[in-house]
Formats: sequence, structure tokens, C-alpha cells
Amino acid sequence: MDYIKYVRAMVGHSKIITVVAGAFVLNEENELLLNKRSDNGQWGLPGGFMELGETVQDTARREVFEETGLKLGKLELFGIYSGHRFDKTFLNGDQVSMVKHVFTCHDFSGDLLTSNSESMDNKFFPLDQLPENLFTDHLEIIQDFLNDPERPVVK
Repeated sequence: MDYIKYVRAMVGHSKIITVVAGAFVLNEENELLLNKRSDNGQWGLPGGFMELGETVQDTARREVFEETGLKLGKLELFGIYSGHRFDKTFLNGDQVSMVKHVFTCHDFSGDLLTSNSESMDNKFFPLDQLPENLFTDHLEIIQDFLNDPERPVVK
């Protein structure tokens, strides 16, 4: 079941709280996996909205798999982000207040997809050579990762 569609059928475009989970996936060279989003062409962290019955770890694993083809193993909590900075109105008028759970993962398997319906591309980048067109909604989270703050980050 698509939980968001289920809720939207009842509340229309009104603001709802949504839970989101994703991951910093790092390979053996400590390069960061980013996906080029099909909705805006920007590079961001793989992740997405929680479905009913999932844990936040389940959500991160499912979303990363759907977007990249990689199956995540051990996850470590990087941070939780919430508040007005993470409110968003989508192009269709849907309003959300997101609670984002972000994990780090060095343990994964599978073959990296080059593209699918959600991703125009998936690629590992050296941390000092990230693309310029990063997804604006992920900038603060990526900056926290690069600046290596005390973890977990709770904002």
C-alpha cells in the first residue's frame, strides 16, 4: 500500500507529518553514493517515505534498493532532522513536514543500477569531488556529514 496516497485521499493537500529515511552509502574507497533524481536532475542521497509497518531502517534499505539496486547491511544512525526547515510543498500542492532519519552504511551488496524510474544515474563520488548540483533539500545533511559533527546529529 502506498501510505502517502492513502492519507492524501483523506486530507487532500493539507500539511501532514511524514517520516523519511535514507543513507550515506560509502564504498571501500570512502566514496559517497549519490543518485541523480529523475524529478529535478539534482544529485542527492537515496531515500524516501516510510510505508506502514516499516521501521526507519526498513525504509532506508527499501528506498536505497529501489533507487540504486544495492542491498544495505549494517546501518548506523547518522542523524534525525525535523522542524520548519524540512517543511515542503510539492509541485502538486501537497504539503509535508518531514522527519528525516539518515544512516551511514559501509556494508552493501548488489549491482549498482545506472538508472530507473526514480534515478537518472547512480554514482560514487570522492568526498572532495561531490557534484555542484546537489539536491537543495539535502545540503544541510551533506554538510553535516562532511564537517563530521558529533553523532548522532539531532536537529
